[in-house]
This record gives sequence, C-alpha cells and structure tokens, in this order.
Amino acid sequence: MDRSQIKSFVAKRVAKELKDGDVVNLGIGLPTLIPNYLPEGVDITLQSENGFVGIGPSPEEDKVNKYIVNAGGSPVTIQEGGAFFDSAASFGIIRGGHVDVTVLGALQVDEKGNLANWMIPGKLVPGMGGAMDLVVGAKKVIVAMEHTAKGKHKILKECSLPLTAKNQVNLIVTEMGVIEVTEEGLVLVELNEEFTVEEVQNATEAKLIISDNLIPMK
Repeated sequence: MDRSQIKSFVAKRVAKELKDGDVVNLGIGLPTLIPNYLPEGVDITLQSENGFVGIGPSPEEDKVNKYIVNAGGSPVTIQEGGAFFDSAASFGIIRGGHVDVTVLGALQVDEKGNLANWMIPGKLVPGMGGAMDLVVGAKKVIVAMEHTAKGKHKILKECSLPLTAKNQVNLIVTEMGVIEVTEEGLVLVELNEEFTVEEVQNATEAKLIISDNLIPMK
C-alpha cells in the first residue's frame, strides 16, 4: 500500500467503530477522512474543539468561508442544526464527558495505553492543542495511524516521547491490523490478510497477544 491507500484503508476500518448518534471528535490528518466511509444509516455529530458541533463536508473551492475551519485550520462547512460557541463551552463539552469517541494520530503508543502525539523534543511544535483534554474526556479513544514511521516502531513497550496522556487509549487501528488495549496487554484482534502475524509482531516493539478469535481486517 502507498500512503494514500493506507490512510483510506485505516479510515474505512475506524468508521465501523462509530455508532448512530455518536458525538465524535476527529484529529487532523487521517481521521478527517473517516466521515467518507460511514456505514449506511449511521449519522454522527462531529465536534471541533475550536468551537462548534455539526461539521459538514469540505466546501467547494468557490464556497470557502475563511471563518469556518476545523481545529487544524482546514476549511469545512456546518450542517443544519450545528452550532458555534466559545472555547470555554467547547472544552466544557469535552471535559464533561459528552464526546463519545475521539480519533487521533500518534507519534507513539504503548502497551499500557499511554499516548505521545504532541511533540518531539528539540523540534518546533505549534502547541499541544486539545488532545490532552480529549483523550481524558472522551468515552472511547481510538488511535488511527500508520503502523511504523520509516520502518521505526511506533507501538512500543513504553513511550519515550513526552506523553499526551496515560492509560487512555482503547483501540489502535493501522494498515496491519486492529489492536485492543487491555489490562493484560495489546491484543491483536484483526489482521490485514496482506500481512502475517509474524510481520505484525516484527513491526511492533511491544509483545502482542494474539486473540483466539483473530479475524481478517476489512
């Protein structure tokens, strides 16, 4: 798979985790593709930490409103019934536990469900954004990402980068498989049939527990 195929493949799989009526916050990058793959009949409400609910699809070039952007600064639309509000209200929604699912990328995630996704020491970063609040406030946290970074492990025994949050990740979805974070460790529950279990383990620093009910990833 090339990178564009990986992103679409992962987004399509994550979309199956979303249920009708869910309030969902999507991180920048890969997660923004997820609404394109929602199963028929599933209607979700997208929340953006910069202050609105009811994010719609990307606008056509001649209909861009520079004042309506998502948290990553990309132009979006707002659906009928959506609402704008200030950051205090937005983070009240997040911290109040009203977000059902948040989906975001990661620099590193480990076998304890720790997440590092906001900075690499020594490199310029725009800021930590709302991720620290989201991963603690959301009812379910899904990491959607490429399994490795230029061949280097991203799913580790222990994160080495500064943490975004501890013990908050519930599910990891990559192009190689679907991994549940449990008290016993990381459980491989779905496998992309383009890879073997051994290949997934070799691409993962943490020791994987192979589910007795391992199924193909679709």
